Amino acid sequence: MRADRLLALVLLLRARGRLTAAALAAELEVSTRTVLRDIDALSAAGIPVYAERGRDGGFALLPGFSTDLTGLTPDEAVALLTAQSAATPEALGLGPAFASAIRKVVAALPASTRPGATEAAERVLVDPRIRWTRCPPPLDEPALATVQRAVFAGRRLRIRYPTNTKDPDSEQTWRVVDPLGLVNTANRWYLLALHDARDRTYRVSRISEAVDLDEPARRPRGIDLAQLWRRRQADFRSRLTSVSARVRVRAERLDELVRTCLGHLSEPGEHPGWLLVDIEFADLGHAEHVIWSLAPHAEALSPPTLRTALAERAKVVHTQHSAPAPER
Repeated sequence: MRADRLLALVLLLRARGRLTAAALAAELEVSTRTVLRDIDALSAAGIPVYAERGRDGGFALLPGFSTDLTGLTPDEAVALLTAQSAATPEALGLGPAFASAIRKVVAALPASTRPGATEAAERVLVDPRIRWTRCPPPLDEPALATVQRAVFAGRRLRIRYPTNTKDPDSEQTWRVVDPLGLVNTANRWYLLALHDARDRTYRVSRISEAVDLDEPARRPRGIDLAQLWRRRQADFRSRLTSVSARVRVRAERLDELVRTCLGHLSEPGEHPGWLLVDIEFADLGHAEHVIWSLAPHAEALSPPTLRTALAERAKVVHTQHSAPAPER
């Protein structure tokens, strides 16, 4: 364990420059006395670490010193660096080991690519908060690779997206956006961007086409992606007039029902293979669209306004299809 800690100490000093004993102790989760002993051991082993005294003092490596670590490509480094936002290692009890691995990744990067890789990693957020709904399976996201490339490179994007966000099947139009970052939550990717200098959030699965433009994105400096995401979520929820519904659905179609909902609780139904679901939709139109798409494998039991909306739609469809089809 001490050998790993000594290596971690060297990598910290190489990546961050001068650090105090207290800062090193906090990072390595040991006492300052242990850090001082480790510094002595490194000096005895020939590692050029030195101390600077005074108010802004600390420990540092002589300029030009480097460790012999296997290099990584910028893409490989970004992939590993962005993984730290998922917080999964903490959930598995591997937080310290993961932090050590990240230090090695950063230290292994050439000095010329290190700032770019860490900056790109800051543009991706994985929201690890546990929802009270079961996470739906991932959707097909054909534009994700192009979107991701533009986000990392800091370039503008031209995307084709539905004009009506409440109806994914509505007409799609092209628009040019300035990417701010990518967020993954509940198996969904979202692009946070500016369109005509206004904040916008796009679900990546609904982007049918994306073109990476050879233009730098107009991205403000100092963006805190986690804070921006929380603000976008709060703003979205404040504009919702959500509808709570009770729905009877076939068990094998549950994932399709809850895929775009705000939350749900389910229980066994009266008949085998069916479930009763208390579910929250963004609004009445959202509820109608989702349940209609699952008919006859789902039935709205309440509220009455939702049942009426579905019945009216069924009447229109029945009328359209009862008469003979017009001749061409």
